[in-house]
Amino acid sequence: MCDVVHPRPESGDWSRTMKDVTQLTEGWSVRHEEALLPARVPGCVHTDLLAADVIPDPFIGLNETEVAWVGRRGWTYLTDLAHDSAHERTDLVFDGLDTAARITLAGRELGRTRNMHRSYRFDVTGRTGPLEVRFASAYEEAEAVRSLTGSRPNVYPEPSQYIRKMACSFGWDWGPTLVTAGIWRPVRLEHWSTARLARVRPLVTVADGAGRVEVRLEVERTRRGEGRPLTARASVGGVQAEVSFEGEEAVLELEVADPELWWPRGYGRQPLYDLEVRLSDESGPLDGWQRRIGFRRIELDRSADEHGTGFTLVVNGVRIFARGVNWIPDDVFPSRITPERYRARLQQAADANVDLVRIWGGGIYEDDAFYDACDELGLMVWQDFLFACSAYPEEQPLRGEIEAEARDNVVRLMPHPSLVLWNGNNENLWGFRDWGWEGELAGDSWGEGYYLGLLPRLVAELDPTRPYTAGSPWSGSWDHHPNDPAHGTFHSWEVWNRQDYAEYRTSVPRFVAEFGWQAPPAIATLRRALPGERPAPDSPGMLHHQKAEDGNGKLNRGVARHFPLPDDDFDRWHYLTQVVQARAVAAGIEHWRSHWPVCAGTVVWQLNDCWPVTSWSAVDGDGRLKPLHHELRRVYADRLLTVQPGDSGLTLAVVNQSAGVWRTSVSLRRLHADGSTVHEDVVDVTAGPRSVVRLPVPPVLAPAEGSAKEFLVADADGLRALHFPVPDKDFACPRPRYDVAVEPVPGESDRVDIVVSAHTLVRDLLLQADRLGPRAAADQGLQTLLPGERTRIKVSGCGFPDVQDVRAALFSVDTM
Repeated sequence: MCDVVHPRPESGDWSRTMKDVTQLTEGWSVRHEEALLPARVPGCVHTDLLAADVIPDPFIGLNETEVAWVGRRGWTYLTDLAHDSAHERTDLVFDGLDTAARITLAGRELGRTRNMHRSYRFDVTGRTGPLEVRFASAYEEAEAVRSLTGSRPNVYPEPSQYIRKMACSFGWDWGPTLVTAGIWRPVRLEHWSTARLARVRPLVTVADGAGRVEVRLEVERTRRGEGRPLTARASVGGVQAEVSFEGEEAVLELEVADPELWWPRGYGRQPLYDLEVRLSDESGPLDGWQRRIGFRRIELDRSADEHGTGFTLVVNGVRIFARGVNWIPDDVFPSRITPERYRARLQQAADANVDLVRIWGGGIYEDDAFYDACDELGLMVWQDFLFACSAYPEEQPLRGEIEAEARDNVVRLMPHPSLVLWNGNNENLWGFRDWGWEGELAGDSWGEGYYLGLLPRLVAELDPTRPYTAGSPWSGSWDHHPNDPAHGTFHSWEVWNRQDYAEYRTSVPRFVAEFGWQAPPAIATLRRALPGERPAPDSPGMLHHQKAEDGNGKLNRGVARHFPLPDDDFDRWHYLTQVVQARAVAAGIEHWRSHWPVCAGTVVWQLNDCWPVTSWSAVDGDGRLKPLHHELRRVYADRLLTVQPGDSGLTLAVVNQSAGVWRTSVSLRRLHADGSTVHEDVVDVTAGPRSVVRLPVPPVLAPAEGSAKEFLVADADGLRALHFPVPDKDFACPRPRYDVAVEPVPGESDRVDIVVSAHTLVRDLLLQADRLGPRAAADQGLQTLLPGERTRIKVSGCGFPDVQDVRAALFSVDTM
């Protein structure tokens, strides 16, 4: 675990007692052929080679293929280790080594590693000299393990399940194959005497109005420190506890009366309390540990009911419809992700009214900076253990590594109040049942023992304050299909792969943990990633940055169901794929939210990207917002108005996820394509807190089924819902006409307002602000305007653009 060291006090002699820490970030080299290149630690070999101009940027053009050799070679990192300390013990601590490494000091082996997701500690007391960390090729390590365990099925042809490494570095249907090596997390020397805090586990609970913290300590002692009496003190919220002990373990209990509770965003505040632990003996302080905790109660209601088996998160007694996004590593080179970048990306999630982030099992256990930001922003974290889309051997050497990895990370992450759920794997239980694995395995182990045995046992032992689920999707037992929508979590991929997004409305799963639709990144991102290329859907760079199987075919079929597919018009194709992505995800969320509490959450695939690519993300690889992000902000808002088609006609759903009553008057208008009113009425609705009101739309207001000339508009408190009976390509939509004005914002030189005034129906108007400049951003996404309506779009980062340039950056649906 990573220790937080308190500064020494201005008075008192701690020189021989309190632990000292020296960060080893400088003076590293990496050997490339006969040369030694400067190395950055933390870092990886790709970023070091990139900094030395040995390789081109693998994110640009087709360069990914040119650097494939890097992942198939071994690499050695070197430095000179010198230290002098009066302490009894000096440890060399690596928070992360990627991945199969042999560490030597002055020619003598310290140890070997084979897990990217663990920390390592070596006793180097009194030892100095050349320090070398020799990384074997991850491919070689994986093949060596495969030869011991035998082969197992995998969705991808790469050997990711035989090595405890970020699986998606071997490539995914949204990511490049860039197989890394290096010292990817901090490395340091820790000098200590007598004893140190080896493990601190705070079990935080709330009951009967009191916050309880049970702090479980494990210490490591030097030989001189064996049997010496130690004292541990803990404090939180003005409450202190102390215990003296002579063994290796101790427990302190603290109770805070009436603590302010931590809530997910939208449900309350996120107060955080400093929990401090000090270890000392009769001579003075020895070690310290500090984290921020939050008091809250987490439950997962998996009760059976008339609809099947539920899956509802309950926080502090409040049942929650989870408004979620899936998270992948934000960079295929994770050492480049700074705390500021974590914060920016997670703020983008919060800005989209997201309240849950699922960390997907093919990535990493993220840096503490990720969870710190979630604690502060009120973003609940669903944490996968790192297994994804593969059958995993349960034999050694993997089994021991997996247990050590799980212990490391459960203990490291459990102080964070944002962490609400441990999940055993991604899609492996489903894969066993549906993807032909069972016959291919012929009785060989495949991971079930991890998900249904080892991992729940470890969570129960180490972190019993949080729920655990065996996988996603998972129905709760083998009594039901693993991906049964009526039981537990459900992954909806049949729609994207084979159907129109309207098919999302045909079922009401209990919890939709994955679903999504693709679209390309922003234009400015494409221009940076594909320099010199005239982009087309099938141009070389576009195809290389599209990793999904038949990805463009699915994009085109998705567009063609609703619009004439553009011929040799990339800008139009790019716009329409963005429209369909936003509409598809909105269709699913609006339908499922309207069926709360039967459906208790949606987790969109995916929030972010790890490089510039066509994918399911709402934020592209350069951090630019797709229209989907703006649409998430609308459909994940506390209040949502939606019109849902069904076999018995149209339903108006008024969704109120706020804590207050929503009393509103809904204006319903049946309009002609030219904007004239055919019929209108007003419906008064009262929606209680955390509730949904569903009302049938009166037949006189519903456009006739198959009508190409009429549509329905519902308005309430600034919210709008639309229903068109036919696809856009079949609707008699007039050619859009609108005026555009550019207005300065007083006192702000780098911000303007774009005012669009509609003369006709304008469907899905979109300003692609990055066409005005790579830094430009707009505050709104897709909008539909009725004749006579106007919208004001706030744009920053582009100076004062010409009106014609603005018009060229504006797109809308036009099927004429």
